[in-house]
Amino acid sequence: MIKLDIISDPICPWCYIGKAHLDRALAQRPNHPFNIEWHPFQLNPTMPAEGMDRRAYLESKFGGKDGAYAAYQPIVENAKTAGVDIEFDKILRTPNTLDAHRLIHWAGIEGRQTPVVSALFKAYFKEGRDIGDHEVLADIADGLGMDAALVQKLLASESDRDDIIARDTHSREMGVTSVPTFIVASQHAVPGAQQPELWLKVIDEMLQSVPE
Repeated sequence: MIKLDIISDPICPWCYIGKAHLDRALAQRPNHPFNIEWHPFQLNPTMPAEGMDRRAYLESKFGGKDGAYAAYQPIVENAKTAGVDIEFDKILRTPNTLDAHRLIHWAGIEGRQTPVVSALFKAYFKEGRDIGDHEVLADIADGLGMDAALVQKLLASESDRDDIIARDTHSREMGVTSVPTFIVASQHAVPGAQQPELWLKVIDEMLQSVPE
């Protein structure tokens, strides 16, 4: 197997779109060689723990309503192309994602990382749920067979907070400035929401290089 490290944030729309493109390619190559691992990157590391009103956040970040609209129009267009449903009207708050990243980390220990990432994307972008809320995170965990009571207990503690922050910092120090960023075989960085065709080419080249 070949390691595919994915650095992302579950409130990043380009990460959601990029995953959809990758998923489409993987479905066409069920014999793909990738062993996927997700890594934390907070788009808003200074976001208050309780999050903030999404409209206020967007207008502050992009210099007003018109700036926010201009920034998000390409996302809407690319989401349609990728076959991804994003219900922006349902998203009322922009959360701090540190705890969501902690859940992804714990899911990885149980071999459930990608399903949890998918569930977080769905909860935030399709259902408008606050994925910074501990109850929401525990419910997502429960829906995927994790121990919700244990997740609640861990979320109420300081468990793995420093580790997630350190891993986020490490990615930035390595030169990652935006997400998604895909790292193939610990060597080749592929930034951005790449089309399925690129992933199919990468997979086919890797399959051809595997010795008989």
